[in-house]
Amino acid sequence: MQPFRQQSITVGSDCAVLQLTGEVDMYSAPQLREQVVELVDGGVRHIIADLRGVDFLDSTGLGALVGSLKRLRTHDGSFKVVASGGRILRLFQITGLTRAFALHPSVPDAMTTDEHWRAAVTGEGHDTEKWCRKHGLM
Repeated sequence: MQPFRQQSITVGSDCAVLQLTGEVDMYSAPQLREQVVELVDGGVRHIIADLRGVDFLDSTGLGALVGSLKRLRTHDGSFKVVASGGRILRLFQITGLTRAFALHPSVPDAMTTDEHWRAAVTGEGHDTEKWCRKHGLM
């Protein structure tokens, strides 16, 4: 398994993709929480959490994701999750969290279903696919 890594890529003034890889567990979940707090404190209101590179997600990691969703909702924001299949998607299904989270198979799909994301990407002079390709999110 890969070590936990996270990278945020912002677009516009209030949107960010949070790309996660490795294990999201009791050791790394606090880093995830802190990253979301920093993004929200910096004005980000719409986050897409890209979990395609996540190998393992435990209850603490799920708790950090739920907490992120709640934090963004209190700021009239949105929190979308990209999980392309496998165990991570099954975990969301088993826990019933598919009812709480907007789940998408890809980052471009998550972006095109939201007016804030479409406006942010086109405001930078890109279409969704070009922007995602430019940032290695395809």
